[in-house]
Amino acid sequence: MSLQGKRIGFGLTGSHCTYDEVMPEIEKLVKEGAEVLPIVTHTVKTTNTRFGDGEDWVKKLEEITGNKVIDTIVKAEPLGPKIPLDCMVIAPLTGNSMSKLANAMTDSPVLMAAKATMRGHRPVVVGISTNDALGLNGVNLMRLMAAKNIYFIPFGQDAPQTKPNSMVAKMSLLRDTIITALEGRQLQPVIIEKFRDSGN
Repeated sequence: MSLQGKRIGFGLTGSHCTYDEVMPEIEKLVKEGAEVLPIVTHTVKTTNTRFGDGEDWVKKLEEITGNKVIDTIVKAEPLGPKIPLDCMVIAPLTGNSMSKLANAMTDSPVLMAAKATMRGHRPVVVGISTNDALGLNGVNLMRLMAAKNIYFIPFGQDAPQTKPNSMVAKMSLLRDTIITALEGRQLQPVIIEKFRDSGN
C-alpha cells in the first residue's frame, strides 16, 4: 500500500527529547505523497528546552509539511466530521497524554484530533515516550492496547538499567505501522528491544 494521497494528522506532545527522531519520519510521509496536517499541544508550542525552542519546532513542522500547525482545540475539532483523516498519528505520545487518552479526557488539540478520528472509526497510531510505561501508567498503556482502532509503533525499554519503567517507540517503524493500521492490523512484534546505547 502507498501513502500517496492519504491525509494524515500528525500530533506531537511534550517529549522534547524525541522530536529529532520524529521529524525525519514526517519528512518520509510527505515525500511519499501523504498530506500531513501537524497538530501540537500547548507544551510543544510554548516550551523551550535544551532540545530546542517551541517556536523553532513549530516552524520546522510547518516547513516539512507545508501546512500551518493546528494548535487549538477549536481548530482540531473539524478533523473528524468536516476534514476526515485517513489516519491520526500521535508521536511522541507522553505518559501524561497517554493517561488522558486512555481515560477519555480531551484537553489538547492533539487529543481532540484523536477523539474526532476515532469517532469516524479511523485508525489512531501512537508512538509512546514515557518514563512510567511499566509503572503507574502501565494500566493506561494496557487499556489503549486493548482499545479498538488504536495501533502502536513498536516500542521497548530505552534505558532499562537507569530507567527500568521507561519505554519509547522505535520511530523508524512509523510508516510500517501506519500501513498495517490502515489494513486494520497491528504491526508485530509490538514489544521490541530498544536500548539507546545499542543504536536502536
